[in-house]
Amino acid sequence: MSAADRLEEARELLAGHPVVDGHNDLPWALREHVRYDLDRMDIGADQTGALHTDLARLRAGGVGAQFWSVYVPCRLAGDDAVSATLEQIDVVDQLLDRYAADLAPALTADDMEAARRQGRIASLKGAEGGHSINNSLATLRALHALGVRYMTLTHNDNNDWADSATDEPGVGGLSAFGRQVVREMNRSGMLVDLSHVAATTMRDALDATAAPVIFSHSSARAVCDHPRNVPDDVLERLPANGGVAMATFVPKFILPAAVEWTARADDNLRAHGFDHLDTTAEAMRLHRAFEEANPRPIATAATVADHLDHMREAAGIDHIGIGGDYDGTAFTPAGLDDVAGYPNLIAELLHRGWSRPDLAKLTWSNAVRALRDAEAVSRDLKARTAPSNATIDALDAP
Repeated sequence: MSAADRLEEARELLAGHPVVDGHNDLPWALREHVRYDLDRMDIGADQTGALHTDLARLRAGGVGAQFWSVYVPCRLAGDDAVSATLEQIDVVDQLLDRYAADLAPALTADDMEAARRQGRIASLKGAEGGHSINNSLATLRALHALGVRYMTLTHNDNNDWADSATDEPGVGGLSAFGRQVVREMNRSGMLVDLSHVAATTMRDALDATAAPVIFSHSSARAVCDHPRNVPDDVLERLPANGGVAMATFVPKFILPAAVEWTARADDNLRAHGFDHLDTTAEAMRLHRAFEEANPRPIATAATVADHLDHMREAAGIDHIGIGGDYDGTAFTPAGLDDVAGYPNLIAELLHRGWSRPDLAKLTWSNAVRALRDAEAVSRDLKARTAPSNATIDALDAP
C-alpha cells in the first residue's frame, strides 16, 4: 500500500472512530494571547501561525472528542488559582456556546457517543494541577459540578499533598490527604490524571483508586528517559486498573535528542524574562532566533509511533490513547504540526501493521470506556458513602 493510500485509509478510519484527545491547552492560549477576547482570536477562522487549534483543523484531523485543559500555572496559588481555574472553565463554556454547531458539551461517555452520532466534537474539561482546588474537597466537587471530568494531580511543581515529576520529593508520593483526594475524585466521577506526577505518586494513586486512571499526555519512559513519562512498571499495572495512558507529542518528552536542546532553549527564554512555557508571539520570536542559531532535533510521527508501540506492548492495546498537548507547547513533531496532523500518525501505525480494530481502540474506544467505568464506580460509591469533608490539617498533621 502506498503512503497516499495509507493516509486515505487513516482518514476513513477516523471518520468512524475519531480521536479522543486527552489534552489541549487552547483555553490558556486564549488567555495569554487575547485575554479571552474570542472576537480577536476566532477559532471559527483559520488560526494557522497563531494557534495549533481551530475548528477546521480539528475537523481535518479527525478529532471527535477533546479534553480542553482548564490549566493554571503553579505560580498562581490559593484562591488565585481557584479563580483562574473558574475563568478557564468559563472560556470553555463560551466556546461551546459560540461554536455550538461544532462543539458539543460532554459530561459522560454517553454524551461523547451522542456527539459522535451528531457529527460534533465532544468537549470535556480537564483541570491540570491539584493546586486548582486549594486543598479543599468541596472545591474539587464544585469543579466536577462545573463539568471538569479529570484533574491532573500536580503540574510542574509539588502541591501540599502530591509530588510532581519535575520537582524535588516532598511528601514521597501522595500524603494521607492526597489519597483522600483520589477517593473523592472516584466518588465524584472525576478521572484521576497522572500526567506530570512523580512515579511515586503514580504508584500511590494506583494503590488508592477504585476507578480507572488516565495519563492525559504522557509517553513511555523506556523510549525517552524523561520524568514526565510513564515507567514500564506503571504501564504494566493499567490492565488491572482499567486505565489509559495517552501518548503526548511534545518533542522534549518523546525524542531523547530534544531533551537537552529544549532545556537550553527554555533557559534562553528565562534569561530574557519569560516563563519557559510562554508561547506568546514575543516568546516565540526568541525561540525562533535560538533555533536558527542552534538547529532543533526534529521529532516525527514515527517518534510518537515508537512510544505507542512500546506502550501497547507494556500496557496492552486496551489501555493506550492520544494526548497531543497542542497549544501547550512551543514545538511539535514534523507531520503533527497542529491538530490536523492525527491522520499522519494513524497512517504511520497502519504502515507498522496495526489493525483497524486496534486503531479504533487507540483513537476512540479506550478513552470512552475509561470514563464510563469511572462513572460506574462513582454511582456505586455515592450509593454507599457520603461526601468527605476531611481537611489537610486533620489528615496530614505532623
